[in-house]
Order: sequence, then structure tokens, then C-alpha cells
Amino acid sequence: MGKKHKKSVTAESTGKADAGKPQKLSRKDYEGELEKLQGELVKLQFWVKKTGAKVIVVFEGRDAAGKGGVIKRITERVSPRVFKVVALPAPTEREKTQLYIQRYMKHFPAAGEIVLFDRSWYNRAGVERVMGFCSDQEYERFLRMTPAVEKALLDNDIILIKYWFDVSMDEQQRRFQDRIDDGRKQWKLSPMDTESFNRWYDYSRARDGMFEATDTDFSPWHIVPSDSKKHARLNCISHLLSQIPYKELPRPRVKLGKRNLKDRYDDKASLEGRRLIPEKY
Repeated sequence: MGKKHKKSVTAESTGKADAGKPQKLSRKDYEGELEKLQGELVKLQFWVKKTGAKVIVVFEGRDAAGKGGVIKRITERVSPRVFKVVALPAPTEREKTQLYIQRYMKHFPAAGEIVLFDRSWYNRAGVERVMGFCSDQEYERFLRMTPAVEKALLDNDIILIKYWFDVSMDEQQRRFQDRIDDGRKQWKLSPMDTESFNRWYDYSRARDGMFEATDTDFSPWHIVPSDSKKHARLNCISHLLSQIPYKELPRPRVKLGKRNLKDRYDDKASLEGRRLIPEKY
């Protein structure tokens, strides 16, 4: 088992590992930087496919910390055949009897794939620990065994990157209230969210215990301050790219050529009488 990092998050009220509020980003600057980073993700995609690399990225953190927003920006310009998002529901009765890591292992990447876990096996160290969904013995066994499991992944040429999204108490409350007030976001609010709101320090202690046991030199946790969604998205994607030794590969220039109009016919007219949707807009 590798040497563990002893760093801890101390700015509990601000939600940041260091002091200092980031400068506000204009939408133009944000979108410009995001476009560049998404271009690099496309280069990464070609490299992963060409080399057969296997990558796992774990996204953990407090509820409403912005994990989903980052995952969306990572995946919106790349292929879902390469970048696969895994967000598992609560385990079935059968899965509860399996080896704990088993339900996650079947989603691990094959050659040429990047798997993004929107929450992961670390549920056991977070919500399951806080809400009493696992026993003390199961929790302690998880913390003891997880570094060995992650070492095995790395020894089998899987790139593993772990992120913890940290949000302040005030900003989490603002985002929860926004979900309550906005009908488009109410699906994001679950009973587990309200419990996490009420048990802030229980989750803090669970996080600290998880870091103590699983923040190793060979598989470290990377903390993403996320009170600013724009900064968190750009910083996380930039860091992710820096953790993978990809290179821009030469690609043949695509040419459209000429349409073959030899067998042309009125294909627009052939749609007449078919069921077209009402054009309300």
C-alpha cells in the first residue's frame, strides 16, 4: 500500500482547499476556453482509440457540487462509444449479496474506452456510511481493501483519476433552493439530498475518513473547488487532460466529394401524406 497524503480540507465554511475567490469569468471567455478544452478532448479520444488505452475517471463530492455539469461538458463534443458515463442506481437485492466492487467492475473500460463514474464504489465511504446503509465492518473492510483494488487496476494498465468536488455550505443551499424553485431542476432533488443538507458535518467526517484511507501516492484524490461552476468545469477538464499522456495524432483530411445525381428523383414529394410533426415554432 502506497504512502498516504496527509493533506486535509480545512476551509469548511468556504468549501475551498485554499483561500482566495477566483475572478469572475465572462460568458465569452468561459465559452472560448471551453471550446479549446473540448477540442483537446477530441484529440484525446482519437489517441485512446488508436492506442487502446483504458481510463477510469471517478467523480465524487457533496450533493449539488457540480459533478454532473462537468461530466456534461466533457461528453457533449465527443463520442459516447469512447466516453461512457456510468451512474448506477441503488443496488438490487441480488447485487447486495455480491462482492461490493462487483457491480462496478462490469462497467470498467475495455481497450479504447474512457469510463466516467458519476459517483462510484466510494458510495460506501459516503452516503452508505452516513445513512447507515452498511455495517461498520463493511465500511472498515472497504477502506482497507480499496487501495489494493485500485493498485490492481493500475497494475493492469488502467489509468485511474479521482476527483472530489467541494462546495461551500452557503452555495450548496443556494443550489438546492434553485432546484426547488425551478421546475426543470426538481428531478435533481431527492430525499438523499435533503438528508445531506441536514448532515453536513457527518458527510465532512465521512469524507475525511475516506481521504485518510484512500488518498495514496499511486491513486490520489484531486480536489475541485466548485463554488464557481465555470471555473470548476474549466479547471477540472484542464487537469484531466494533464493526467493522460495523449498526443495529437495525424488524421487524413476529410473531403465531401461530389453527390451522385445519376438516379435523382423528387424525394421531397415522396414524403407527402406522411406523418409530419406540427411545426409550432
